[in-house]
Amino acid sequence: MILSALLTSVGINLGLCFLYFTLYSILRKQPGNVVVYEPRWVAEENSQHRSFFNLERLLSSPGWVARAWKLSEEELLSISGLDAVVFIRIFIFSLKVFTFAGIIGVFILLPINFVGNQLTTDSSDLINKSLDSFSISNVDNGSNWLWIHFSAVYIFTAFVCYLLYAEYDYISSKRITCFYASKPQPHQFTVLVRGIPVSLGSSVTESVESFFTEYHSSTYLSHSVVRQTGKLQRLLVSKEALIFFFSFLLGNSNVVMISQSDADKWYRRLVKLKAKNLPHKRSGRDGFLGLFGRKVDLLDHYEKKLQDIEDNVRMEQSSVVEKEVPAAFVSFKSRYGAAAAVHIEQGVNPTEWVTEPAPEPNDVHWPFFSASFLKRWICKVIVFIACIVLTVLFLIPVVIVQGLTNLDQLETWFPFLSSLLSITFVSEVITGYLPSLILQLFQRIVPPIMMMLSSVQGHNALSQIQKSACFKFLLFTIWNVFFANVLSGSALYQVNVFLEPKEIPLVLAEAVPSQASFFIAYVVTSGWTSTASELFRLFPLISIFMKKKFAGKDDDDFEVPSVPYHGQIPKIALFGLLGVTYFFLAPLILPFLLVYYCLGYIVFCNQVCWTWDPFVNDVYIVTMFSIFLVQLLNVYAPKFETGGTFWPIVHGSMIFSLVLMHIIAIGIFGLKELPLASIFCVPLPFLTLLFHDYCQKRFLPIFKAYPAECLVKKDHDDQNDPSMPEFLDKLVTAYRDPALKPINYSGRSDGHDSLLQHAA
Repeated sequence: MILSALLTSVGINLGLCFLYFTLYSILRKQPGNVVVYEPRWVAEENSQHRSFFNLERLLSSPGWVARAWKLSEEELLSISGLDAVVFIRIFIFSLKVFTFAGIIGVFILLPINFVGNQLTTDSSDLINKSLDSFSISNVDNGSNWLWIHFSAVYIFTAFVCYLLYAEYDYISSKRITCFYASKPQPHQFTVLVRGIPVSLGSSVTESVESFFTEYHSSTYLSHSVVRQTGKLQRLLVSKEALIFFFSFLLGNSNVVMISQSDADKWYRRLVKLKAKNLPHKRSGRDGFLGLFGRKVDLLDHYEKKLQDIEDNVRMEQSSVVEKEVPAAFVSFKSRYGAAAAVHIEQGVNPTEWVTEPAPEPNDVHWPFFSASFLKRWICKVIVFIACIVLTVLFLIPVVIVQGLTNLDQLETWFPFLSSLLSITFVSEVITGYLPSLILQLFQRIVPPIMMMLSSVQGHNALSQIQKSACFKFLLFTIWNVFFANVLSGSALYQVNVFLEPKEIPLVLAEAVPSQASFFIAYVVTSGWTSTASELFRLFPLISIFMKKKFAGKDDDDFEVPSVPYHGQIPKIALFGLLGVTYFFLAPLILPFLLVYYCLGYIVFCNQVCWTWDPFVNDVYIVTMFSIFLVQLLNVYAPKFETGGTFWPIVHGSMIFSLVLMHIIAIGIFGLKELPLASIFCVPLPFLTLLFHDYCQKRFLPIFKAYPAECLVKKDHDDQNDPSMPEFLDKLVTAYRDPALKPINYSGRSDGHDSLLQHAA
C-alpha cells in the first residue's frame, strides 16, 4: 500500500468520525431520543427530559466530552462497579504502553527506517511512497542502526512488564478493598452443590439437609434445591432467543441476555393502554412491528395474551415442584463457612457433592441446571466443533480482503476491472479502505455467535458465559484477523514450514512486516470509525424509532444494555497485539493506535453516566481522547459483577503479544544479517514467561477466591452489624428460581377481579 492510499482511508474515516460526533451531539439533546442515548438514566428515572423547543438542540455541543474527562475512578466505581473500572483501566494501561512506545517508535525508530536504502524507491515522490519505506524492511542489512531496534525491544519489554505488574497489583488490591467495603451479598455466603446422591425413597432436599447438618452443623444455614423448569422458562420467555438474535441484527450488539419475561411486557403495555383511555389508540395489528397480521382491539388482545401466559405458567408451576435436579444452592452463616465447603472435598467419591462458588442471584443461568452430565459434555464437544467450523469459514473473507489489497492479483482475477482500477482514487479506496471495512463487517457477527455457543456450553452464570465468549472471541480474533491475514497475504504457500518449529521465527519475520500497511488501515476503520459509531448508536436509533412508529411502544418499553465486554475486550487486546508486534517493525501504526485508545476511553465512560451540560464549547481535539467513558456513564448498566476478573485475560494476551514480538525479533535480526542481536533476543521470551508465571502465582489466586484472612475479618465486622439477622433470613429465598415465583398479573385470586380492574 502506498502512502496516498493510507491517507485516503484516514480521510474517509475521519469524515465518518466527525459526522458521528456531530450527529450524536445534536440527537442526544432531542427528547424523543432519550431512550437511545440515556437508557440507563431513563430506567433509573434520573433523565432530565425537556419537552419545549430550543434552538440550542440543533447545535452541536459535546459537553459530554468534558463530563467524561472529569470522571474520577471512585465515581465510576460507585456508578458501574469494579468491572467497569477495570475495563476503563485497560484503556489507561494501553495508553501508557503505547505513549511510551510512540515516543521511541515515532521519534527514534521511524526516522532510522525512513533513511534506510534497502528498498529502492523514489524519495522525491513521498505521496506515492510505499509504506514499507517506514518499516524495518528499509533498513540496510547488517546495519549498525539495527542495534537501536534491538535495544528498543529490550527497553519496551521491561517497561511493559513493569506496567503489567503494577496494574495486576493495583487491580488485585482494589478487588480486596471493594470486598471490605461491600455490604453482605448472598453469593458470599452460598455455594452451588452438584452431583447430589439420592438414596432410594429419599429426595434431594432431604439428602442435602441430612448431609450438611451432619458435616457442617456449626455453619450450615439453609438450602434451595434446583428444579426442572425448562418448560416453564420457555413459557415465560418464549421469544427470548428471537429477541436476542434480532437485537444483534438490528445493531444492538450490547445485549448480553434478555431478562424481561413476555408476561411483564404484555402487562406493561396493557396498563399503558388502559391509562391513556384513547379509543383510537386501541386498534392495531397483532403482527411484527404492528405492520402485519389482523386488526384487533389491542386492549382485548393484550388481556388475552396475558391471561393465557398466566394460566399456562400456573399449571406448569404446580407440576414442577416435584421435579428436583441433583443440584442445590446451600447457604451458610458465614463467608468462611461457605469458602471451607468449596475448597474441601465433600465426599469419598469426587464426582458426588461437587461444590463451587455460587454466582450472584441475578447472575444465575438457570436453563442448564436440569441438563445431565452427558448432555453438558456433548454440548461442549459440539461447541468446540462449531468454533472450528466458524474459524475455517471466516478464512473466506480473509482471502477476499487480501485479494483487494493487491491490485495486480485483483486485475488477474477480474481483468474487466482494469480500466476502473487505473483511476487513482478508486485504486486508493479499494486498497486502503475497502479491505478493512469488509473484514470489520464480517467480524461484527462473531461476538453474538460466541455468546450463543457459550450459553449452551453448560455454564451456570451469565458472567461465566460472557467470560467464555470473551476468551473464544479473543482466540478467534488473534488467529483469523492477525495470523490468517499475515499468512494468507505473504506465506499462503509456505505453511508447510510450520512442520519445522525452528523455521517459525523466519516465516513470521518475512510475513508480519509486509502486512503493516493493511493493519494500519484496519486500526483506522475498525478502531476509529467503529468506536465513533458506538457513540452514535445508529441501529438502536433506527430500531427504537420503528418500534415507536409502528408498534406503539413508548420510552418505558425498552431494555437497558450492559457493557459488551465479550466483544470489546478482545478488540482492545487485538490492537494491543498489533501495537506490540509492530512497535519496532513498523512504528507508523502507533499514532493511530493512540487515537483509538483515546476515543475508546471517552466513549465508554460516557455510556455509563452522563449529565446534561450543553454549554461546553466544541473541542474535537479533546473529543478524540474521549469516547468509551461516555458509554459507561450514559448507556450501560451493570447486570452482574465479576470483581474485575477480566483483567487476567488482558494480562495473558499482553504476555502473548510480547512473546510473539520476541520470536519475530529473533527472525528479523537473522534476516537482516545481524546474528548476534538475534542470539541475544533468545532469552527474552523465556524471561517474559517466567515473569508471567510469577504474576500468576502472586495475583491470580486473589481473582479466583478471597483469602481466609479477608473472609474472617469481614465476618467479624458483620457480627456488629444489626442488619445481619434480617439478611440471613432473606438468604433462605435468595436463590429461588424466578420461574417459580408466583405471578398474578390478572388479579384473579378471588375469582372476580378482572384484568382491566387490576390495570386501572
